Amino acid sequence: MKTAETAEPTITLPGAADILVTVSSIRSGTIPVAVGVIDAATITQNCEIPRRDTRKKTGYQRDPSTARINRLAKDLAEGRVDLPTAVLLNLRTFEEGVHLVEGEDGINHFRPNGQDLYVVDGQHRILALQKLVEADAEKWSDFTVPFVCMLGADEREEMRQFYVVNSTAKSVRTDLALDLLKQRAESDPDVMTSLIERGEDWKVKAQTLVEALMETPVWRNRIQMPRDSKGQTTVTSSSFASSLKPLLGTPYFGQLTTVNQVKILDAFWQGIRKVMAAAFDEPSRYALQKSVGTFVMHGFLVSVLEYIRSTGGSVVDADVYAAAMEKPLNELEGDTLVGEPVRGGDFWLAGETGAAGSFSSGAGQRVLIARLRALLPELEVE
Repeated sequence: MKTAETAEPTITLPGAADILVTVSSIRSGTIPVAVGVIDAATITQNCEIPRRDTRKKTGYQRDPSTARINRLAKDLAEGRVDLPTAVLLNLRTFEEGVHLVEGEDGINHFRPNGQDLYVVDGQHRILALQKLVEADAEKWSDFTVPFVCMLGADEREEMRQFYVVNSTAKSVRTDLALDLLKQRAESDPDVMTSLIERGEDWKVKAQTLVEALMETPVWRNRIQMPRDSKGQTTVTSSSFASSLKPLLGTPYFGQLTTVNQVKILDAFWQGIRKVMAAAFDEPSRYALQKSVGTFVMHGFLVSVLEYIRSTGGSVVDADVYAAAMEKPLNELEGDTLVGEPVRGGDFWLAGETGAAGSFSSGAGQRVLIARLRALLPELEVE
């Protein structure tokens, strides 16, 4: 493997240069492409990655992410994933009859013959394979990858194709990704193992809680799931799930069963509603059940739980939460966008009439959580 910056000599492995392909074209037939599968040894030894040099105005590839490469290599090694999508390459020095030969059987044979195969799309997949081949060549050299290789395109055309691939592709929405991840984890233990190793198992747990809370009185018709119309919803499922991350990371809440976690969250939000009923009667007018409200309140719940437990109160009783939070919720104050002081329920009014909108950033949310914590009664220690 080499990049346009290193310009190392290309190494061709014996017996790895004759690849059966089909041939089509792009750009109205002006650029032929070979389509087939290529072994890991050949692609990792003969590919060149044209890194972008802004000063020289050459290349176009971004620097790779080491973490992404390592994660993919590990998942491949443990059989958790495959590489079903094709990498996009280009053979700039293409010669008809030399690099592409029609055999007696009528099948096209692609023969790079040690020439550079420039990586237009798929560098992380190739670099992950390189890592595996270097670690165990006997096992991984014959691993095959689907590929599409342009034949004779110049760097300018490579840039054009790179731009098209990376500027028009649409990433999966976070809420849909979490929904799919939960389903995969439930049916495949290896997926959950991988998530635990990366410290991302909270995503599945959070999505499970979201789906359960959607059936509770406070959150019914308020959480927007993938492909749902907005309707009366106030927060997306992905935002709600993300707001639960700090809570799930705590020793107490994180160790509970899902059933008990749902009971706590349900009682907590019902307790808030007892203190601030207006915000739940007209949720669209308030930020409390929107993204900023869920992040702040779930962050605040970490401290509320500790306080209630220190007093011997029930963590699944809405009245206990209401009593504990009455002062913090009613005395929280701030300024509107026009500088008018507001407090209590008015603090959470959406738009210019409230103050919560000024705290929508991560830093702002942390400030609000700290203010609410400061208004809690002191912890009781026996």
